Amino acid sequence: MVEQSGLAPIREYMCDRSQGTRHGTLIDPADQTPEVAAKRAIAAASAGTKLILVGGSSGTDMENVHSTVVAIKEALELVEWASSQDAALQSINHSIPVVLFPQGASALSPAADAITFMMLMNSNDPRFLIGEQVRGAPYVRKAGIEPVPMGYVICSPGGKAGQVGNVDLVESGDVDRAAAYAMAAECMGFSLLYLEAGSGAKTPVGQDLIRAARESCDIPLIVGGGIRDSSTAKDAADGGADWVITGTITEEYDDADEIQRALSDLISVL
Repeated sequence: MVEQSGLAPIREYMCDRSQGTRHGTLIDPADQTPEVAAKRAIAAASAGTKLILVGGSSGTDMENVHSTVVAIKEALELVEWASSQDAALQSINHSIPVVLFPQGASALSPAADAITFMMLMNSNDPRFLIGEQVRGAPYVRKAGIEPVPMGYVICSPGGKAGQVGNVDLVESGDVDRAAAYAMAAECMGFSLLYLEAGSGAKTPVGQDLIRAARESCDIPLIVGGGIRDSSTAKDAADGGADWVITGTITEEYDDADEIQRALSDLISVL
């Protein structure tokens, strides 16, 4: 069971803004087997990612989420042990948190280090505003999973996440609305704010929206969706993102070394 004295460890880690812009990797259990997910997580960790998020907008359930989380954690622990025995590998940090990024209360795992306990702030469906949270809270409490309260806002184009979440998308250039969501997230006591363009989006969240949110609140800002290269990653960082999340890029390569190289290039500009 995670100790709940003061700020919990993962929340502290994720909300530490003194580290500059950090990179996180999103792994969708519906898109690969647990074994492949573990290999991709190791490649991401070796490239310098600082966070593994596990979840997706559809196709996830208790079984594939749990098996994916377990496989990733076991692989990271094994490599961490190996690196402790080999001086050549000690510069690689594989001791990074594995955090749930759930589509709902039916896609959780007690093996995760923490959960982004989120509200989809611009959803038109009460299920994503409070319904899934009420369903999931007893499970999270019983399992001792550390909750990290997060406001989640989906921006255009939105992708599958926007469709599933029945959201009123924040359109490109709507800086006043982005700023208002950031203010609301801080006023509601969220620890994090996540601006999402949608998994596999052709265009990422615009730098103007990121900057408007950053200037309107003091809580850490996460940006994801449509970030596939160093240019789009740098734009997000320059706009004020504390975390840049990528997911699709790890699925574009079958070879772990290629994943590591691609992510290393992207992370190097942050």
